[in-house]
Amino acid sequence: MIRIQVPATSANLGSGFDALGIALSLYNQVWMEEADSIEITCKDDVQVPHDEHNLIYWAASQLYAECGRKLPGLKIVQLNNIPIARGLGSSSACIVAGLLGANRLLGSPLEQKELVTLATRIEGHPDNVAPAIEGGLVTSAMEGGKVYSVSVPISEKIRFVTFIPPFELKTEKARSVLPDSYSRADAVYNLSRSALMAASLFSGNLENLRVAVQDRIHQPYRAPLIEHYDQVVRLSYELGTLGTCVSGAGPTILSMVEAGSAEQFAKTAQEHLIDKGIEGWEVHLLHAEPVGAQIFIE
Repeated sequence: MIRIQVPATSANLGSGFDALGIALSLYNQVWMEEADSIEITCKDDVQVPHDEHNLIYWAASQLYAECGRKLPGLKIVQLNNIPIARGLGSSSACIVAGLLGANRLLGSPLEQKELVTLATRIEGHPDNVAPAIEGGLVTSAMEGGKVYSVSVPISEKIRFVTFIPPFELKTEKARSVLPDSYSRADAVYNLSRSALMAASLFSGNLENLRVAVQDRIHQPYRAPLIEHYDQVVRLSYELGTLGTCVSGAGPTILSMVEAGSAEQFAKTAQEHLIDKGIEGWEVHLLHAEPVGAQIFIE
């Protein structure tokens, strides 16, 4: 049996809508082997489909089909540490686990870039699946049905703190509130800041991050969907965040903090949320995952 470890991801990073994403040190684990039927279980109490509608199984079947093979069945065991519908790439993690696991079972016929393109075809955009596979900070674009991406390491000066609320926000709903078009001024505003974000995370130029997270494309429209958004963002800046943004489509809120003060930031943030009566939110201190998804033989 093989085990696939897939990291959580945070897309957009404020200004980099559908283009930037990072891999984080929170992981789903999936055990997989070929079988004559579909056998799917969980090591936790997360409710997932136990038939061909399971996203891991379905992604695996897509890779088998891509390689001209029919998937007879799979034994899948899931451990779901990435919260579902919270803007941390839970669906991408399932897609990547299914693809990478199936690819290994078939003898690795597809290379990494081909896996990224196939995962994007399934997910619809590369900003979660690409960092889940490649690790680090990934900048990506699609052209002619192919994904072009670059992964670079994130400065060791930076840590990430997630504010995870006790409610879900489906990506479909978060996308439905976005406008169909934007002004040239707004496009330029975001382009300049997304480029600044990528360069600053790589170089460790911390003072740039407060500007780089600014956005006119998606966050102003999604913020009203997230209860306590203004309070949590305000709290993060009061505690000294380098920059705070919506993680993916939300509702998780992501803060970038200096490594030396990150542990105290997270501890104090959790205490202040409780004091302010913002109940059920979980604060997690994470670092960038440099490698991406990995496969182990067990």
